Amino acid sequence: MKLCAVIPVYNHEQAIGQVVQALQAHNLPVILVDDGSTAACAHVLDDLATWPGVTLSRHEQNQGKGGAVITGMRLAGKLGYTHALQIDSDGQHDIGDLPHIVATAQAYPDAVIAGYPIYDESVPKSRYYGRYATHIWVWINTLSLRIKDSMCGFRIYPLPATLALVDRVHIGRRMDFDAEILVRLDWRGVPIINVPTHVRYPLDGVSHFNLWHDNMLISLMHTRLFLGMLPRLPKLLWRVLRGHGGMRSA
Repeated sequence: MKLCAVIPVYNHEQAIGQVVQALQAHNLPVILVDDGSTAACAHVLDDLATWPGVTLSRHEQNQGKGGAVITGMRLAGKLGYTHALQIDSDGQHDIGDLPHIVATAQAYPDAVIAGYPIYDESVPKSRYYGRYATHIWVWINTLSLRIKDSMCGFRIYPLPATLALVDRVHIGRRMDFDAEILVRLDWRGVPIINVPTHVRYPLDGVSHFNLWHDNMLISLMHTRLFLGMLPRLPKLLWRVLRGHGGMRSA
């Protein structure tokens, strides 16, 4: 397994340096994708790009978190990496959990290793409980409990299967990305291994979640997935009958 980290960055200049430094302490190469950040953040990223093991790609205009992750994964594939760790740039994910997540990916190299969050008291209650609407729709659209949490952006993708998907199917490019790509990978039979990880909100106090716009995109994504699930219903039911509807955790 040849692993790198892919970090989508949009105006998190206060936190991104600590995230990169923590990843490098685990000897992990880093691909930064500047998703149309301001000049202040772009300057910080230019400086980080001079560090050994750090590669920078840049969107001139903001394309959304999903668009930045896809750009980073495609670049990772071109650079010869077999797996990509997706992690947020705001410092909310606990990199101390990384060794367990990497070990799980090594044990299951064909699977997505999907973090499910263990929150501290910093999580907004509205965000915490609001996630359950997405959880329920994901369980409906996969006819299973295979995906414990589809919204946590701390996960390892097997790049061959993931790039084959994103090159063939349009996936939401903004806050709808995290859930949609997991559902579509599950539809393709890619195993999902759920791993607990600690999450705090966020290190630099900046959140780009737009309550109305992003919730609308997520609602449209669930509708799109439900319509896509219907023709797959026989196959999904067959997986349930074979006993593949349960959750796999590590």
